[in-house]
Amino acid sequence: MRTPVPRTARTILSLVIALAISALCDSRAFTAGLQTATSDEAPFLAENDAAMKRMMNGMSVKPTGDVDRDFVAMMVPHHQGAIDMAQAELRYGHNEQLRRIAQEIVVEQQQEIVAMRIALGQPLPPSAPAPDQQKPASTPAAHSHPTSHRGMQMNMSNDTREEQ
Repeated sequence: MRTPVPRTARTILSLVIALAISALCDSRAFTAGLQTATSDEAPFLAENDAAMKRMMNGMSVKPTGDVDRDFVAMMVPHHQGAIDMAQAELRYGHNEQLRRIAQEIVVEQQQEIVAMRIALGQPLPPSAPAPDQQKPASTPAAHSHPTSHRGMQMNMSNDTREEQ
């Protein structure tokens, strides 16, 4: 049985990982790796690179004088970056253990974003399916990942299936 990691420890660990990944993404070796990646890995690496850039840009907030608001303003893009990277793993990864961890990351990070916004009285974003749950217009209906788990969706809206 896995011992749960306290939220504060996870948050600190997430920040350390984000900083390490940021340093890696800025390195010439990482950029060269994107250029020499296999055709199977290139979309995953490009998606992660874009997620990291969005996250780092989003975390660069101008201080407002309100520590709590500044904390949330930095943490929401950080958590969204983790969600985006986990969704890339779900789209392209093959290891079932890592895919389950990625699913947990998506759920936990979404819950923490909601909790932080509620704590500040901020409005919540509208419910929407995750990007990997939507069928892009340019993708044929038969195209899907062989190990996708379409039944594992998180619906954050107030309506439930039982009411139908």
